[in-house]
Amino acid sequence: MAEYYAKFRRGYPAQVFDALEEAFELSEADVVLDVGCGTGQLALPFASRVRSVVGVDPEPDMLRLARDAADAQGIQNATWMLGADADVPALGALLGERSLALTVIGQALHWMQHDELFRAVSPLLRVGGGIAVISNGTPLWLQDSAWSRALRGCLEGWLGTTLEASCGTSGRDRLRYAQALEAAGFVGVREMVVEYSGELSFDQLFGGVCSAIPADQLPGPDERADFAERIRQALPANERFTEHVRVSTLVAHVGGLDS
Repeated sequence: MAEYYAKFRRGYPAQVFDALEEAFELSEADVVLDVGCGTGQLALPFASRVRSVVGVDPEPDMLRLARDAADAQGIQNATWMLGADADVPALGALLGERSLALTVIGQALHWMQHDELFRAVSPLLRVGGGIAVISNGTPLWLQDSAWSRALRGCLEGWLGTTLEASCGTSGRDRLRYAQALEAAGFVGVREMVVEYSGELSFDQLFGGVCSAIPADQLPGPDERADFAERIRQALPANERFTEHVRVSTLVAHVGGLDS
């Protein structure tokens, strides 16, 4: 799964990082924390904008590939730590209060106890700092297209379950996260949206699917070719796999601090 994640998970548009740099007045003196960092799709692009980035993830393979990606890009100011959202208070004890300019959380937030995480992050943020909750587009099997609906039907047949979870990307999810940020004492909660369209090859589509399936449900290497062929046969013939991506960033500043 981690290898598919590193190779096929889409990155984030540069506009997202530009907007966050402006919103939180990031500088070379700052530290950014990425909780649930995966293979570094969010953490690594911040490296050239701040003093250091810290990526935390519960999967060793994700961190290994994030480290490899940092090395390949010559990034030396990234630190990778094994841990989950529940470990943020311990990390705070190590870093110290008001040590972070920004905490970012990407598509992994739906696996976390977000209410507790938001409260744990708050005392770690400096004046003017805050949190960004970023969703990077609707899951491939929940989009409004014929190929997506066909993909969903195929996956549901293979997995024997109904696929309805939006992985934190729906409007209802975004509202729930925004309300939780306000309940945790954050202020100025707002949404920034970047939208674009692009075409996927079949390999990109299949790789994206494999990157999202939990490791214990992903077909083994000896079944992978059959799994790919089953998906290929289910998709509409001669149709382009056009994906409309809506990147939603919830931005909130830490409250209750003197300027």
